[in-house]
Amino acid sequence: MEMHRVSLQSRISPPRPHRHDLMRIVTAWLFGLWCWDLQAAEPKFVSGEARIQGMGGAKKLQIRTTNRLAGAIHSLQWQGHEFIDSTDHGRQLQSACSFDLARPGEFWAECYNPTEAGSRRDGAGPRSSSRLLQLKQGPNWLETRSRMAFWLQPGESSEGRPALNTTALSSIELTKQVRIGWKTLPQVVDYRVTFHLPDTERHSLAQFEALTGYMPEEFDTFWKLDPASGELQPLDDGPGEQPWAVILATRDQRFAMGIWAPRQQSHPDLIPGYGRWRFARERVVKWNCVYRVRDPRQVPAGDYTFQMYVPVGTREEVRQMLSTLAGE
Repeated sequence: MEMHRVSLQSRISPPRPHRHDLMRIVTAWLFGLWCWDLQAAEPKFVSGEARIQGMGGAKKLQIRTTNRLAGAIHSLQWQGHEFIDSTDHGRQLQSACSFDLARPGEFWAECYNPTEAGSRRDGAGPRSSSRLLQLKQGPNWLETRSRMAFWLQPGESSEGRPALNTTALSSIELTKQVRIGWKTLPQVVDYRVTFHLPDTERHSLAQFEALTGYMPEEFDTFWKLDPASGELQPLDDGPGEQPWAVILATRDQRFAMGIWAPRQQSHPDLIPGYGRWRFARERVVKWNCVYRVRDPRQVPAGDYTFQMYVPVGTREEVRQMLSTLAGE
């Protein structure tokens, strides 16, 4: 009977755990909480791999994004011909912005330069310092939202001018909406971007490179569209911006890409500049569409949305598409 009572007592009131056992239990519990918090804080992976193509007769116009570039556009092909020189994390079809931090003196864009595809340090590597937050797509359209990395890492410099950012990842997010085809123009890429500027930053100058295209060096003839006549005029190497829509074309005129932006509904007072560059040593050419916002008190926080059109085809086809777009 005594043995039975001992056995029953053990079941009802188990021996008190040793002090060291309690410490081990508490430590394991705290470690579990820490792991859970760490997992919750870890950003969710979003795939940046997407392929879209034009509809109907424009099926040979294709666009591709990649994980390597955090969802930025790595490739645009038409008739099997590549239009983008995607080498590092700067030479893409992508967007970027620059700010002055309300500092007096010289403004150097790369010193505080959130960039969609990633940072200079990313180089030709397989990963981006930018963070892709969302990607959606359909047969001929895609949409992304990303948090942009600074082009320069803290401590780096551009031509002797030090980076002004203290983090690798900026607080500025970018949303882009890309659709192949616009109304009756199947070879026009309708490209819309929104820069989300938080109220935690103070600037007197915001420079939005709403879109830029880095292209292989074979696109070596530069043209501008006269808006009055609808005809093309030769454009010198610049470099820099001017007020007319730009076309970069191969010498035989079989392949060309242009850029033009209508008056922006959200900021009708902003006028774009269309730039062109030839980088002989790097064997690459570039165009861009740039907007600037200046306010000596403070550039207002909020959303800055820009719509642009990128026609692709032969030089003559691109000229005709630009003329149609400008006449709308």
